[in-house]
Amino acid sequence: MQRSFNNRQPRRYLYQSHYKNVGSSRFGQRKPMGRPGVHIDPARFVNKAIDDQVIENFMPEHQFRDFKIDQRLVAAIASKGYKTPTPIQDKIIPHIIDGLDVVGIADTGSGKTAAFLVPLINKILQNQREQILIVAPTRELAVQIDQEFKSFVRGTRMFSVCCVGGVGIGRQIQELRYSYSFIIGTPGRLKDLIERKIIHLSEFNTVVLDEADRMFDMGFIKDTRFIINGMPEGRQTLFFSATISRDIERMIGEFTKNPVRVSVKTRDTSKNVEQDVIKIEQGKTKLDVLSNLLHQKDFNKVLVFGRTKHGVEKLSKMLLYKGFMVESIHGNKNNSQRQRALSMFKDSRIQVLVATDVAARGLDIADISHVINYDLPSTYDDYIHRIGRTGRYNKRGMALTFID
Repeated sequence: MQRSFNNRQPRRYLYQSHYKNVGSSRFGQRKPMGRPGVHIDPARFVNKAIDDQVIENFMPEHQFRDFKIDQRLVAAIASKGYKTPTPIQDKIIPHIIDGLDVVGIADTGSGKTAAFLVPLINKILQNQREQILIVAPTRELAVQIDQEFKSFVRGTRMFSVCCVGGVGIGRQIQELRYSYSFIIGTPGRLKDLIERKIIHLSEFNTVVLDEADRMFDMGFIKDTRFIINGMPEGRQTLFFSATISRDIERMIGEFTKNPVRVSVKTRDTSKNVEQDVIKIEQGKTKLDVLSNLLHQKDFNKVLVFGRTKHGVEKLSKMLLYKGFMVESIHGNKNNSQRQRALSMFKDSRIQVLVATDVAARGLDIADISHVINYDLPSTYDDYIHRIGRTGRYNKRGMALTFID
């Protein structure tokens, strides 16, 4: 039977909260999870959302019309419903317009994509010969950036080519034969096209490295270095990362020149996300608990994270058998299958999306009510990015972590 998930009213959760047990010796003696030696204190999975009343309202220094950008772009921004710049947009756009290298550090859901697209689209409007290269760690993020770009440039005859793996390269090669201003892609596919001499890096004077920490985590640093080293010396480099480690600092030193640093990151996790743990009681299974939660009305758009491709696919099939409207995304799904699942989730045609960490970074899906860590994340950074899919753009969200 098909279920309706619209117009649901929140109600009290029926699960028992176990956060008061966090920090006990029982939790402290859990086996390391993920990579050898990695352990995350479960107390870090508990955090109450902060009331809006105690958060000082951000007052931007600029309105979008104050930036030195083309009026056509100002109109496009207004048509998208953007009223005032977010903190990262307010602080970093003027530096990008001035042609400086920048390092942007911001919480997830901060409006980062528009923070670099707006000034770079303006750059093309001022000089049609300019070409921009945007490098993203995952095809989902690259596709999302491409979609956002297209929404800004309708009617301007400005074009992009999205170059990602997991789909046939032939069509991308064909599209690259036509006029374009932006190439948006993943490191491996970009490197392939460069080596085939389809993309000529000497033609690009601007590069964006988005989610740089994720590129490092996923092992793309070698391909990224290959791309950057092939570009002109005087390029403008825009570097965005949610976290800054010593490895990321080395990347910044290698890829940028005297960058302006803009950090609007105030905490690891969004103030709008309430975080709690659910201890699986003896005699119950994680599937039992998850099923009970999903039957509650306010669990209307739920992103469930598992650790392995096989586990995610198995869980999605079990939930489907139980009557839930569910899809899955993981590395064994091809690009069209993944995009179909994401589209159905975005449009609320399904209630549940089960995913590996491939979905944890960069995806901007509106109104996710809950993120559930069915399997524990391998690292705390993975946890941060998982739960960053909810509580976006000043909306409240809930993150729940299952602990056996």
